[in-house]
Amino acid sequence: MKTIVARAKTEENMKPVVSVVIPTLNEAGAIAEVLEGVKRFADDILIVDGNSTDGTAKIAKHLGAKVVIQNSSGKGAALREAFSLVDGDIILMMDADGSMKAWEIPLYIKAIASGADVVKGSRFLPGGGSEDLSFVRKFGNLFFLSLVNWLWSADYTDLCYGFGAFRREALNRLQPCLNSTNFEIETEICIKSKKLGLKVVEVPSVELRRYQGKSNLGAIQDGLRILRTIIGEFIRRRNP
Repeated sequence: MKTIVARAKTEENMKPVVSVVIPTLNEAGAIAEVLEGVKRFADDILIVDGNSTDGTAKIAKHLGAKVVIQNSSGKGAALREAFSLVDGDIILMMDADGSMKAWEIPLYIKAIASGADVVKGSRFLPGGGSEDLSFVRKFGNLFFLSLVNWLWSADYTDLCYGFGAFRREALNRLQPCLNSTNFEIETEICIKSKKLGLKVVEVPSVELRRYQGKSNLGAIQDGLRILRTIIGEFIRRRNP
């Protein structure tokens, strides 16, 4: 598939090109403010829209983002499509609901520039936190986190959080290994980064309350998907 977002560096401009990918589904009430914040730090913004019915895609286009309509459904599938369409030196992923602060983006860029292959936001590091983490979501995240850390001798502090960044070369290795279609994508990225021997660094992040509406995440349904992902990857533990 032809890359639709690309900006080559020149000898006069050796600053890394930063691409931000954002999956959307009916986020018209938040997307404008999200994009206005992201534009200060990104060279390119790619929206992969899951056939929103509230004008999300139209708003994003008006604000200068590149927009593609998702071929399938689910957050994981949207991110996998986006990863195949961007060509920045640093690729960030974040949500469209306003819960992630654009002004944290420099922390991710700095960590990549310092040698990280993958950078994960963590709500549980000092300086991090959440205004929107229910007891059920917190318990589930900590359970799955403990399981992943135990099975792969990892030391992650957060697992089910969608704010992250990748070095281009690392994403080239990771992308073909990803299979998730829904919210288990964050867990799969953590596990397969470990399997591939990529250098993963966590940075503190504060999760805000979403601007409007309800999350598309289903605690039980998506929790089972995450558990199946962990078990399946352990069975295939030697092969990313």
